[in-house]
Amino acid sequence: MKRIGILTAGGDTPALNATLLGAAQKANECGIELIGLLSGFQSLYRSDVPHLLLNPGLTAIPELDPTRGGTILGSSRTYVDETQPTTLATAFGRLRALNLDGLVCVGGDGTLNGMQPLCECLPTILAPKTIDNDLGLNYLGEASEWSRQDDGEGIVYTRQSPSDEASHTFALESLVNYVTPGYATAVFVAASGIQRVRTTAESHRRIAIVEVMGRHSGYIAVGASYGQPDIVLIPEARVDVALLASKVEEICRHQQHAVIVCGEGIRDLNGNFLGDSRRSSDPAGNQRFAGAAASLKQLLLEEIPHSFLRELGGFDDPDTAIFTRKVGHTQRGGRPLSFDRFHGTQVGYHAVEMLTSGQNNRVATLQWNTAGLTFVHGNYDASVFRDEWGEIHPRTVHPELYDTDNLVITTTAYQYLQPIFNEAIGADDTEFIRQSLFDSGNLHDAYQSVNVKLQNRIKYLDK
Repeated sequence: MKRIGILTAGGDTPALNATLLGAAQKANECGIELIGLLSGFQSLYRSDVPHLLLNPGLTAIPELDPTRGGTILGSSRTYVDETQPTTLATAFGRLRALNLDGLVCVGGDGTLNGMQPLCECLPTILAPKTIDNDLGLNYLGEASEWSRQDDGEGIVYTRQSPSDEASHTFALESLVNYVTPGYATAVFVAASGIQRVRTTAESHRRIAIVEVMGRHSGYIAVGASYGQPDIVLIPEARVDVALLASKVEEICRHQQHAVIVCGEGIRDLNGNFLGDSRRSSDPAGNQRFAGAAASLKQLLLEEIPHSFLRELGGFDDPDTAIFTRKVGHTQRGGRPLSFDRFHGTQVGYHAVEMLTSGQNNRVATLQWNTAGLTFVHGNYDASVFRDEWGEIHPRTVHPELYDTDNLVITTTAYQYLQPIFNEAIGADDTEFIRQSLFDSGNLHDAYQSVNVKLQNRIKYLDK
């Protein structure tokens, strides 16, 4: 291989630039040119295919900084549609015009789907990224446990119980792709937000509901337990409002306030999403959600006696006793933690290594080695993540990680989280905050966007 491409697709995460740097480091070692495609798959829909050389002279460009959040290549939720043969043929032609011998796609499940038809054109590898930590499997064979049917309004997928429950008990070493770069930083932001909200709820004797990201997978809410919320609600466990209200009252009687963290995709006992489930979806096909915390507040106001809420903090209006906050897109951005920088770099390096060894249509993964108590790199054929119809389903929080009676995570979840977070924050992370956040230059110097710095590096194909 002499020239390979790389792109970042889907939502941004804090570890993308680290992954790009890891890919550049391996490319440099192998004497390979690394071409970055701008704005993900969207670049292939442009006749001029904007791109740039990430390692001129086999040296990574200075803008490729692993401590920078987001992606210097830009991203989009545009994907290659294999059902459109004309468009697909055009994409193939543009990849050939770039003289690429292989392609690394950095992304999640949407990207894995998007790269599938490209594998027929040239060797393609996925380097996983998602703050939701939902690209993976709790065990091999999990993807085969889905059935589907047409209910008249569309295709509906249903998860079936495994035929042998005992063989699928939770085991750290059985996880396919233990953790995805970007997750640790997202949890750091969420947990920090919960800690800060706590003191307000505590001071004013109020109930706080903090909403974090996670459509179908509650991993961010699970990890946010480091912020010590009193109650954790995840999409995988339907919310019994009566039980929740009882728990909230019990906690408030004890400490005169309560803090709840919930994933954006939580559902009621009937399976209805508590957030405003809009009929539209994003370009990746993901259903849009908004307002789970707000809906949960209204349900609690209906279930908890108003006299109790008035007495809690001396409120005239019981509505005042409960407030909501969304951590929002801050989970996606900013400087990645040491854990994400290191392992993001390693995943990018490994993805290029897989290309150079002749692999195609495979996924670079991060595995936990129980014997060595360390993370190791693995890889799996993309097919293991798909059901029999080719659909990729988000990895969900295993039942052994969540206590549905007490609405908190279990000791098994502690065991899962600790390898990720015990040393997730490096000394340089805290030193960076000390030195940079209140730098007086921030007051008068305008932000210098990397997009501006890269303008003179961007190249285009002749139309």
